Amino acid sequence: MKIYEIRPHHGLCLSFFGGKGYSSEFVKHMAEIKAEVSKNPTVLLHSRTDEICSVCPHNKNGTCESEEKVQRYDKEVLRLCSLDQKAEIEWKLFEQLLNENILVAGKREAVCGDCEWNAICK
Repeated sequence: MKIYEIRPHHGLCLSFFGGKGYSSEFVKHMAEIKAEVSKNPTVLLHSRTDEICSVCPHNKNGTCESEEKVQRYDKEVLRLCSLDQKAEIEWKLFEQLLNENILVAGKREAVCGDCEWNAICK
């Protein structure tokens, strides 16, 4: 089974994804990724552009235009979930850690509340 490379904060994005995005191409791609991770593959958590970023308009030659901000999001997700950079983990376990340590704990807004998509994650 394929190992999906995922930015840690994208776990939160996938939790709230509901068909909105930068473009129809982005929305279609995000829906495909969400469907794939629902099959519980192993994900490799890393803080650089990933499969989701591949069709994002903020991806400029493999670097996010908001790199400093998204690096902060990634580091905080890893810290709150007690995971290390480059951790390999089954998606469902990662999803459970996100839910318990960030979402149910009421810490999502502290992690990524300044994101342009914040309004859809409430």
